[in-house]
Amino acid sequence: MLRTLVFTFLSATALLLAQPKSPQVKWAPIFDGKTLNGWVNVGKEEWRVEDGILHGKAVTKAYGYLQTEKTYQDFEMALRFKCEGTGNSGIFFHVGFKPGTPDVSQGLQFEVDCTLNEHTGGIYGDGRGWIVWPTAENEPVVRRDDWNEMVVKVVGNRYTSRLNGVVMVDFTDPNPKSFDGPIALQLHSGGAGNMKFKDILLRDLTKR
Repeated sequence: MLRTLVFTFLSATALLLAQPKSPQVKWAPIFDGKTLNGWVNVGKEEWRVEDGILHGKAVTKAYGYLQTEKTYQDFEMALRFKCEGTGNSGIFFHVGFKPGTPDVSQGLQFEVDCTLNEHTGGIYGDGRGWIVWPTAENEPVVRRDDWNEMVVKVVGNRYTSRLNGVVMVDFTDPNPKSFDGPIALQLHSGGAGNMKFKDILLRDLTKR
């Protein structure tokens, strides 16, 4: 009996080891550093590429967005940003717009604002206002006149952000309203937006 159990265990173990392993989802650039291929301008603000940097600049008093052509349910995204003006920005996910306008119809955003105590890394939107923001101790992590490194992750209703190596939020949403859609970089400016982004990488964790 014991020999039979041992044989069965060893056979099952060998079978498991022989199964093909799921490939790890790798990071891939979604901004090629040269063009806006793969992105769509929503609104009338100016987006251009300068020396490998994606530069968004407000030219009106309205909002502006640069949206991915592709949609994502779950993903992890890394980028670097620098605030050149006083307007703020954000990384929208599961976003949608009213046809022909830059008016958001669905989606949340990870806040991007280099002004102290404006909750960079926090989550806002979907008609719900602020959902969650960083602790007061972590607010000074953002750099005003330098490049910042940000990593955000969305898996189901769990949203996390890390800024310059510090976890800003790790939040499980009890009341999600949007579940799929493009990612968009925002110019929320009143005419003063001036944001730079580079090294935009993404791991697409969506399972359709």
